[in-house]
Amino acid sequence: MTIAPMMIGQLARETATKVTTIRFYETIGLLAAPPRTASGRRTYASGDAQRLHFIRNGRRLGFSIDEIRSLIHLAENPAQDCSAASAIAAHHLADVESRLAQLASLRDELAALTRSCTNEQIADCRIMQAIGEVRAPKT
Repeated sequence: MTIAPMMIGQLARETATKVTTIRFYETIGLLAAPPRTASGRRTYASGDAQRLHFIRNGRRLGFSIDEIRSLIHLAENPAQDCSAASAIAAHHLADVESRLAQLASLRDELAALTRSCTNEQIADCRIMQAIGEVRAPKT
């Protein structure tokens, strides 16, 4: 059974993806350039929808475009072991954990600033003073 090709609007609806996002993914090579009708309209197959779902799920998990590109390359060679995919996911997890630590530090700093506020004049406000301070970046 052959499934009729989809136009970009139908692909967008089926994958809950904006048309501009689909075009962007084509431009950067995550989606292959689709064949076009005689009138120049893009046509997509079910494999394109599957690829787009893969990309969207990867983005939802926070993988970068380059990480998704690497994962797609791995997916195109299904007989190999998955150690490379595991390494990509482990690296991404380490990045997420680092960002979480940075956010926790930011939360603590903001909480301390909020507690230090005397609710008096702006000229004496610890929050405004802290924002105006010049600090060397933490390394």
